Amino acid sequence: MSKAKKKSSSTGTIALNKRAKYDYFVDQKFEAGLVLSGWEVKSLREGKAQLVDSFVIIHQNEAWLVGARITPLLSASTHVVCEPMRQRKLLLNRKELDRIIQVTEQKGKTCAAMALYWKGNKIKCEVALVTGKKEHDKRDTERDRDWSRDKERLMKHSA
Repeated sequence: MSKAKKKSSSTGTIALNKRAKYDYFVDQKFEAGLVLSGWEVKSLREGKAQLVDSFVIIHQNEAWLVGARITPLLSASTHVVCEPMRQRKLLLNRKELDRIIQVTEQKGKTCAAMALYWKGNKIKCEVALVTGKKEHDKRDTERDRDWSRDKERLMKHSA
């Protein structure tokens, strides 16, 4: 008798912020831990998270994730109030936190959440220092993406 392998639903990426890549130029990325409640971890195991319009703020020398939605499961605890849009504390090294504070004080720079993913049995958030794109920059990005897609299609058909 051989043991059946246990399926692990908790591997890889949980949520991506695709809009951030369209709206911003990514300058530097950091990996941050998250302070979560039990019901939030269970919801993230099921993939019930959205990072659209989420960003990082600095308050009293601590980084906080704002705007991330973690939808509670139907079977969530009834004695705990589940707030899907609450601010969540990010765990960063002091050097990383100082770098984020220094850069975000500059005009046009901000810090955005790019992805939520599993690393071992921990949930990590990829945050990035970003610069806002202007409308023509967004059009250039879209044009380049379309051209690379067409180029791949042409190479595939010619081979």
